[in-house]
Parts: sequence; structure tokens; C-alpha cells
Amino acid sequence: MDERVEISTAKEAAGNELVLAFGRLQGAANRLEYILGRALEVECGISHLMFEVLLILGRAGEPGLSMRAVAQEQVLTTGGATRLVDRMEAAGLVERAEDPGDRRGRLVRLTPRGEETTVAAARVHVENIRRYFVAPLPAEDRERFAEDLRILSHAARDVLPRLP
Repeated sequence: MDERVEISTAKEAAGNELVLAFGRLQGAANRLEYILGRALEVECGISHLMFEVLLILGRAGEPGLSMRAVAQEQVLTTGGATRLVDRMEAAGLVERAEDPGDRRGRLVRLTPRGEETTVAAARVHVENIRRYFVAPLPAEDRERFAEDLRILSHAARDVLPRLP
């Protein structure tokens, strides 16, 4: 792909190979998000964003995570994370508990129902990932593709500012 390209018309902009490559990545991600997210909603009763929070909390284990940590992991505002966790708490998926390291702080952790929902949703999600994300790729390219996505994800994460 070209190092430096002069773009002087809308047609050149629309046909630029870097613009097209990124557009394909974004289009694939948006379509897959819809397909996989819809399956989680229909089969498990949770949104993809809720599933991501369940995974974050599952990874963290006991005693849980602060709202700030949840927000940073999901690139949400703390207000957005609070509203999401409020809905998840109302659904019985998570609970808030006192932070043993900070008397004023609260931690979010999975409930037994949240644990069960995480496992069931992960089974659905893995099967759909295999079907829609992995199967269309040539077998010999899958491992390299997954590694390239990890590199891109970490590079983008490292550029984002950390929430205060």
C-alpha cells in the first residue's frame, strides 16, 4: 500500500486502497457485531455490551472491579458504565459489594445467575464466531489474522487516553 498518496477528488478518496481496506474492516465488524449481538439477545436475553461486561467481570474474579475499571475496559464514560451496570443489576446478573480496600468504594461482581449467563452466552458466541468469523477465512490464514487483530487492538488501545 502506498506510503503517501495525493488525494484531490472525491473519486480518488473513495477509491483509495487504505480507505477501502479500513472501510471493509469497519463494515465487517459492524455486520458481525449485529449478527453475533442479535444471537446473544435472542438466545440469552442480553446485549453484546452486557456480555462483554460479564466477561470482564468473569476475568477479574473476586472481589470484583470498580465502576471506573469497568468503564476503562469498555471505553465507556463512568456514567455510561453505571447505567449499564444498573440494568445488569436489575436483571440479577451482577451485584455491587463493598470494596475491602476502600471503605467508600463499591465493586461490581458476578452473581451466580451472571456466572450461568456468561457460560451459556459464551457457548452461543463461540459457535457463532466459528460460523461467521472463522469459517469464511482460509484455514492457513486464521492464526495470522487473529494475531494481526490482537496487534491492531493493542495499538489502538495504547493511543487512547486513560480515563481519569
